[in-house]
Amino acid sequence: MSKDKLIVFDTTMRDGEQSPGASMTKDEKLRIARQLERMRVDVIEAGFPAASDGDFDAVKAVAGIVKDSTVCGLARANENDVRRCGEAVRGARSPRVHTFIATSPIHMEKKLRMEPSQVIAQAVQAVKWAREYTDNVEFSPEDAGRSDIDFLCRILEEVIRAGATTINVPDTVGYTLPEYFGALIRKLRERIPNSDQAVWSVHCHNDLGLAVANSLSAVLNGARQVECTINGLGERAGNASLEEIVMAVRTRQDVFPCDTNIDATQIVPASRLVSGITGFTVQPNKAIVGANAFAHEAGIHQDGVLKSRDTYEIMRAQDVGWVTNKLVLGKHSGRNAFKARLTELGIVLPSEEALNAAFKRFKDLADKKHEIFDEDLQALISEEESEHLDSEHFHLVSLTAHSETGELPFAKIVVSEAGKEKLAQATGSGPVDASFKAIESIVDSGAELLLYSVNNITSGTDSQGEVTVRLSKDGRIVNGLGADTDIVVASAKAYINALNKLHSKLERLNPQV
Repeated sequence: MSKDKLIVFDTTMRDGEQSPGASMTKDEKLRIARQLERMRVDVIEAGFPAASDGDFDAVKAVAGIVKDSTVCGLARANENDVRRCGEAVRGARSPRVHTFIATSPIHMEKKLRMEPSQVIAQAVQAVKWAREYTDNVEFSPEDAGRSDIDFLCRILEEVIRAGATTINVPDTVGYTLPEYFGALIRKLRERIPNSDQAVWSVHCHNDLGLAVANSLSAVLNGARQVECTINGLGERAGNASLEEIVMAVRTRQDVFPCDTNIDATQIVPASRLVSGITGFTVQPNKAIVGANAFAHEAGIHQDGVLKSRDTYEIMRAQDVGWVTNKLVLGKHSGRNAFKARLTELGIVLPSEEALNAAFKRFKDLADKKHEIFDEDLQALISEEESEHLDSEHFHLVSLTAHSETGELPFAKIVVSEAGKEKLAQATGSGPVDASFKAIESIVDSGAELLLYSVNNITSGTDSQGEVTVRLSKDGRIVNGLGADTDIVVASAKAYINALNKLHSKLERLNPQV
C-alpha cells in the first residue's frame, strides 16, 4: 500500500526570523531559500510582506528564484496584509497566501477586542481576498491550542467553504500536550463536514519542549502538513525542528502512514547555513544536527557500534549530511574553482566586484588555514554580505591583545569610524573583555551586551572561531558575527559587526506576530 505524502512547510525565514536578533537580509533569505529548495522542502514561508518594505522585497525575490517549491507569505486577516502578501508571492511558479486570526477567548477579548462572530466574518473575508491572487490559500486560527473546539469547528468550516485549501492548527504558545493535541486534530477532522476538502496542518511551538512530539501526534491523527524550522529556530523557545520531524517519520516508517520528499543529506548543510546567518549556534547534543549527535563516548557504546552500527545508532550520520562537508579548496585554488564551489553551495554573488572581494578574503583565510571547508566558505560569505549591507561605518583596522599569567590583560585597537582612524587601549578580565572595552571607548555606543558566544566552524586547532555578539539598544536587538582563526580578532569583528547593524538605518527587524 502506498504511503501518504507528508508536506514539509518551512517557516525558518518567517517565524524563525522572529527570534530576537535573528533578522535576515534579502540576500541571506535567498541563500536559505536555495538550500531549502535543494533539500526539496515543499513549502517555503519566506516572510511577512506587510511587516516592512524590506520583507516585501525579500519575499518577492524568493518568489522569483524558487522553481520547485511553493513560496508562501504570511498575512494577518486584514485587507492590507493580504493584498501586500498576494502581490509579494504572485510571481512565484507556485504561490501561496497564508492568513491568520486569533480564535482563543483570551486573544479575541484582550488582543483583537472582537466578538466571535466578527472574527469568523473577518477570517472568511481574508480568505476571499487571498483567493483573488491564488487558489492556494492557507488559514490558521491563532492560539488554536487554547481555543474552544466548538468555535474552531464553526470558523474552520466557514473558511474551507470560502476557499481555504490548507487548514493549519497552531499551538501558538506551546501549551498543549501530545495526546490532547492529536485528539484535537482527529476531532476537528471528524466533526467538520467539509474537512476532506482541505489539507490539515500543524504549527507547534516549543515552550514546554513538546513541539516535535505534538506535531508527530498530529500526524498520527491525520495531519498531512507540518510547519517547522531549521534547528527549531523561532521566537521564545522556538518551533518544531524540521530535521527531527523528517527523521522521526523516516526512521519509524513502521508507525507512520506517510513520508516526506525531503533529501535528508541536505539537512546538516542547511543547519549550518542557518546557524551561520542568524548567529544562533546549535548545541552539541541537539538531535540530528548537533556535533555530538553521532558521537559515542561510553566504552560499551563504542564497542557495540564497532561490532554493529545499529546497536546504538538508529540512523546513519551520512544520511543526514554529515559526510557531505568535504575539504574543497586550499591556498592554491583559483578564482574559477572558488566561484564554482560557491555556485554548488547555492551562493550567488551580486557582482564581479563582490566575487573579487570574497575571493580576496578566501585567499587571506587560506594563508592562515591550510584546509578550507564548506562551512568556512559559508561563514566568509555571511561576513562579506553583512559588512556590505551595513556599509561598515565602523571598521576594524588593527588589534593587539596581550594575556599573561599574573598580569592584567590589555588590548590596543585601531577602529576606523566613517573613514577616520581612532586608537584606544583598555584592560579587562581577559583579552576579549579588554578588546570590547577599547572599542567602546572609541564608539561610546551605549548598547547592552546580551550574548557572547563562541563556536568552532570546523574541527582542529586551526579552525576558524565563529563569534556571535548580541547587542541591544533602544529596543532594537541585533546579532553581530565574526570569524577568524584568532578568536580575539573574531570577537572584535563580531562586536563591530553588531555596532554597524545598530548604526545602519536599513530595516532588518520584523515586528513580532
